[in-house]
Amino acid sequence: MVSGNTNGQNMVEDDTHIEDGADHDDGYALSAKALSAILYAVDTGDRDKLIELMEPLHAADIADLLEQVNAFDRRRLILLYGEEFDGEILSELDEGIREEVIHVIRPDVLADAVRDMESDDVVDLVEDLEDDAQEAILASLEDADRVAVEKSLSYPEFSAGRLMQREVVMGPEHWTVGQAIDYMRKSETLPDDFYHMVLIDPKMRAVGHVTLGKILGAPRKQPLVELLEPGFRTFRVDESEADVAYAFNQYHMISAPVVDENDRVVGVITIDDAMNVLDEEHEEDIMRLAGVGEGSLADRVSDTVRQRFPWLAVNLVTAILASLVIAQFEDTIAQFVALAVLMPIVASMGGNAGTQALTVAVRAIATRDLTGANVWRVIRREILVGLANGLVFAVIMGAVGVLWFSSPALGVVIGASMVINLVIAGLAGIGIPVVLDRLGVDPALASGAFVTTVTDVVGFFAFLALAGVVLL
Repeated sequence: MVSGNTNGQNMVEDDTHIEDGADHDDGYALSAKALSAILYAVDTGDRDKLIELMEPLHAADIADLLEQVNAFDRRRLILLYGEEFDGEILSELDEGIREEVIHVIRPDVLADAVRDMESDDVVDLVEDLEDDAQEAILASLEDADRVAVEKSLSYPEFSAGRLMQREVVMGPEHWTVGQAIDYMRKSETLPDDFYHMVLIDPKMRAVGHVTLGKILGAPRKQPLVELLEPGFRTFRVDESEADVAYAFNQYHMISAPVVDENDRVVGVITIDDAMNVLDEEHEEDIMRLAGVGEGSLADRVSDTVRQRFPWLAVNLVTAILASLVIAQFEDTIAQFVALAVLMPIVASMGGNAGTQALTVAVRAIATRDLTGANVWRVIRREILVGLANGLVFAVIMGAVGVLWFSSPALGVVIGASMVINLVIAGLAGIGIPVVLDRLGVDPALASGAFVTTVTDVVGFFAFLALAGVVLL
């Protein structure tokens, strides 16, 4: 906040125009200078200045701004910004504050913002909202648009039907290039962004599509069917959006039609939506591997606690299991205090090695690079990697045992246990997520706890059991 600060006022007056609110020196993040100027305009109620400062910003930058400020400043900024608020900003907002923003925006402003959005963006906007917020959005749409959105919402969650946009540029298969160009020039309902014209037969079934580049570069009399793109494919409305995104990435697709149970075209998916799904899938895997669910920086403390507590509780159980293993060797530890000093090293190294293998496995499963055809080769590789690393660190820790505690036998014990635990860590890091995936359990969600348990238990048991045999 800079209200009442004459330095802040001078700053705004001296720099009446901010060329770009994104700081290119900081990864295109919103600059502190732009943020301070915008908040000062909000403090003083200067709407003209606020619009001037916000106008150069991309919708994604404005969404970032709304996510960074507190709820009080966010409300004041939205109300002052008024009818300038664009629907694209809503689609860029984090889900954690999107509903809050919708309730703040004036109904007339919300209606105008939503009407300008593509149908897929509206579906993405409303599908996770509470009923009252959903109704507020749907009520602002034209009847035809509302029916289209409600139809998309009737499809299964995370399906192609939810992902697609209803606006499709189509033409009959007998058209020429000239007819296609004339149609697009006269049409007043073309999507803002599209890449292909879909050719259909009389039953509305897709026979192929033609890129805009080929249409613009071909003679007017040339039939469109002569320009069809190779590798054309369609997606069913009930197909998983994860499968759709994989296909887009695998086959370098730009857009593809979506068809109903009768193979009639009902929508189209574009590359930006498919890549958003991939990005969300990757983010979800990372968050689940860390045991933090689907949380965001905008979540309340109570929500964050509720998301993280279960996995902390699971980790507590695994820690107790490891402690029970240690308890079985109390006498050994009592006779050789050095074991208590070196014991965490073995478990820690195993845990890190297991996490490395686990991360590779979860990522490979998500991208479908790890399959039944190569799983045994990958498992064998990770075991050999664990063995090689284990032998190297066995030599290092063996030397530490000799130099630190003047005990060659202790060096042998920790070296051998290091080899055992790193081999088991590699095996568990790959094997556990593969088994969970075969059982239909998300490997990103549950693998971490199992791998940690295995490396801790095996590490402690191998080290203390070997110590009991060799040192006693």
